[in-house]
Formats: sequence, structure tokens, C-alpha cells
Amino acid sequence: MALREIRTLPDPVLRKKAKKVAMVSPETRRLIDDMVETMRAAPGVGLAATQVGIGHRVIVVEYSDEPDQDPPEGSPPLPTVLYTLINPEITRASREKVTGIEACLSVPGFAGEVERNREVVVKGFNAKGSPVRIHAKGWLARIFQHEIDHINGVLFVDRAAKVWEVGSEEAKDNV
Repeated sequence: MALREIRTLPDPVLRKKAKKVAMVSPETRRLIDDMVETMRAAPGVGLAATQVGIGHRVIVVEYSDEPDQDPPEGSPPLPTVLYTLINPEITRASREKVTGIEACLSVPGFAGEVERNREVVVKGFNAKGSPVRIHAKGWLARIFQHEIDHINGVLFVDRAAKVWEVGSEEAKDNV
């Protein structure tokens, strides 16, 4: 496994729609391993192959059911679930939408308010090439939508009602 460079704006690879993966090869599995290591080192909760300069439809997501809660001092970290998806697509989305604050490893120093579907169903293939189907709600649904946007060449700033520099008081419209 190796850390990969996370591409940031204005790198043009972030704006390109990624290509479907035809078959899960050893190179694909190596890419996934590298993406997981890179995501954890950043640290982040999701990463798309385009963010490391690879135009393939691959995402990784690692999420805890209690993301805003710190474990008591001296106790082990909260358990997380690691999702690795090849050729992910949203097959269903709730009509109900929610607005939340997002940031991105490829847009460092900025955050924004983004409206997303409260629930989604995502299908794709895991690193072994087996089909998977995930019903995601809340923040997990938001993370999947954010990462799938990446492989479609879309960044959170494209969907944000407001974007601001982290640490600044002043919000700016659609930076």
C-alpha cells in the first residue's frame, strides 16, 4: 500500500467523468488499498479515484454511526464500517432532502452548505467483484452522494448554496 497525492482544484482531473471499471484486477485492488490508506492519512471519511488522479469509477467510504461523538479517554475508537465500491451508482433516492455542511480533501480550506437526499440506495461491486447494495441514511447517504459526485466530475462547491473559507466569519455565495 502507498499514499497517493490528493488532487486539488484547479486540477482538471477533478472535473472529468470517470470511466467504468471493466473487471476487478490486481491493479484495481491495489488502487483501493492505496485509496483507503490515503483517506485515513488525510484524514477523511471518503475518497474517489479521481481525487488521486485515476479516472476510474471507484470510491471508498469509512463511517462511524456516531461520527460526532468522541470515545471516552483511554477507550478504543468508535467502530467504523469500510465500504469499497467499484462502479457505484445511486439507484434510488428519497424525495426528502436535508441541508448539511460539507468540506472536501480536494477543496482544502473551504466548507459549504449542500442540500442532499436524506436516503439513497447505492449499488456497485466490492473489491472481490461481488455485487453490493447499500441503503444509506443521514450522513452516510451524504458521503456516498459526495463521492459519487466526484466520479461524475462534480464538486461540493458546484452544489453549495453558500461556500466559505474555514475559519472565516463571512460566507460567500457559490465560490
